[in-house]
Amino acid sequence: MRKRKTAYTIKFSLILLTLYVIISASLLGLATGNFIVDFKRTGFSVISAAQRGVSSAVTGTENTVNAIRELSKLKAEYEKLTEQLKNYEYMQRTHAETKKENERLNSLLDFSQKYEYQNRAARIIARDSDNLYSAITVDKGSKHGIKKNMPVIAVQKGTVGLVGKIVTVGAYTSMIMPVYDFQSSVSARIQHTRDLGLVSGTGSPDSPLKMDYIKKRVLEDLQFGDIIVTSGENGNYIREIPIGTLHSVSVVDYDTSLLISVMPIVDFSRLEEVIIIDTSHTNTEKKEEGR
Repeated sequence: MRKRKTAYTIKFSLILLTLYVIISASLLGLATGNFIVDFKRTGFSVISAAQRGVSSAVTGTENTVNAIRELSKLKAEYEKLTEQLKNYEYMQRTHAETKKENERLNSLLDFSQKYEYQNRAARIIARDSDNLYSAITVDKGSKHGIKKNMPVIAVQKGTVGLVGKIVTVGAYTSMIMPVYDFQSSVSARIQHTRDLGLVSGTGSPDSPLKMDYIKKRVLEDLQFGDIIVTSGENGNYIREIPIGTLHSVSVVDYDTSLLISVMPIVDFSRLEEVIIIDTSHTNTEKKEEGR
């Protein structure tokens, strides 16, 4: 019993010694500030981590906002460049159209200066076509010296062709009856055979004209593409103005004449300017008046 009591006494003494050492070390640490430093470091680490997170979030938000601003700026610049490109393309088209118009007007000017009769260039401003009557309106009238029945021609790609004749005259505008109108009839000849016939319209600018009164005996002399020109007879049109080219020939047993279709030389779908011929005055007279 005494030994067991002695053992307990020793263990108890060790426990007290251990507690004493721990308490002394703790008091010593608190006295020297080591624990305080550790607490500060720990708190600083936690705060630093939080600050880094907040900083990253703020930086990310700023980057997103900047990216949105940059995207908006790029979009605005893109729209501006697109608009500039459209303007440039429009200017190119306008320049090309102006160039083509100048070429057409130069062709008209060259022709008008070389032609025997006085003439006036006019621009088409309206078209009216139906099954009974077709009309082309131009921007020249009696104030410009235009009169009824004056022949009208056009120059396309350097080629002269008959358009029709003036049928109505106003002060500043006139109306042309084109050769394809049902009521149009032109005394004409096949250029190389000199056979005389009558060319009339079929009512449509896209359909061939028809030529009557050409005898069957000349069938073998005809060729596709032969040029049909005005004869100058009956006082309606001046001579040798091309009307069209021979498109097809048909033979009918009961008729002594051939059925001939003529493709107009003038492309009416592309016609913009015309020349009105004044057969009552020559360019020589005009030059003499200017002296």
